[in-house]
Amino acid sequence: MPVTLTPSAPAKKKYYGPRDSAKSQKFKNFIVPMTAKLHDEPFNSPEWIFEIKWDGYRAIAETGKNRRLYSRNGLSFEEHFPIIYDELKKIKKNVVIDGEIVALDSKGRPQFQLIQQYAQTHDVPLCYYVFDCLYINGKSVKDKPLLERKQLLKELLPESDLILYCDHIEQQGKKFFAAVGKKGLEGMIAKRADSIYRENFRSSEWLKVKHVLTEEAVIAGYTQSRGSRKYFGALVLGIYKKGKFIYIGHTGTGFTHATLKEVYEQLQPLKTERSPFDTDVPVNMPVTWVKPKLVCNLKYTEVTEGGQRRHPVFLGLRIDKAAKDVHEELIS
Repeated sequence: MPVTLTPSAPAKKKYYGPRDSAKSQKFKNFIVPMTAKLHDEPFNSPEWIFEIKWDGYRAIAETGKNRRLYSRNGLSFEEHFPIIYDELKKIKKNVVIDGEIVALDSKGRPQFQLIQQYAQTHDVPLCYYVFDCLYINGKSVKDKPLLERKQLLKELLPESDLILYCDHIEQQGKKFFAAVGKKGLEGMIAKRADSIYRENFRSSEWLKVKHVLTEEAVIAGYTQSRGSRKYFGALVLGIYKKGKFIYIGHTGTGFTHATLKEVYEQLQPLKTERSPFDTDVPVNMPVTWVKPKLVCNLKYTEVTEGGQRRHPVFLGLRIDKAAKDVHEELIS
């Protein structure tokens, strides 16, 4: 089955950024989405389908009278992404759907860095790629096979430039993965065609295969700036492994002047005298330690034998995941 790997270049239209009062309201009751395990290589199988791995914010949408749009940890996206929230009114049925909010570059490719700029640059094109359906008019469809859920989803989504159905191909995972790589995309998600939807569960029936190595990390501190650079030199990074907070490297690349300032300001209330690590870490400049609360995205080239990420590049802060949930990803 043919599938469009990326949309065409975003249409020339007026976009608008977060509302002036944009804050992250935390819902008490919310759905925690199903997630995928990491897999090391693409494969072919008649029992699996393959989708693009989007590079943005995972988002659950609930339509109808009590319309909501929120992150995987229950933070409201209504004020942050109002153009998507308002577009949900076009869905006529009361549904709960699962997808990812992404920002697109001029070639229609998702870029996590762009979604970080959305608060400042109101003309960044956004869209909500939807890949699953959980409830329709109050009735759960989570126990239906994935392909059946996707067909229901396709039928209920409206004509829209902002809310888009996430297409897939069947069987040919290796060709799809190669095509995704040629388009410069991060990777693909492989899903068993008959899989049910299991909330708050990392399943081996959903697998992510990456061209670009990306990861979430917790900011543990920052080094002193040098030369003409302001705010800080590099971020000191860690993750949780078997309940222990471990050092994985530090990054001083990927920043603009604006992101340096933004990250620095958010770190100031978190400053502390003590390192959050149990052991010394190899940094070559004085470090200001912070409480491990802020989460960021980074890309890197490989993991060393000592567990450090080689050539890590900062991609942006995340508001949709708690630091305590940032664990080492194991290959399934």
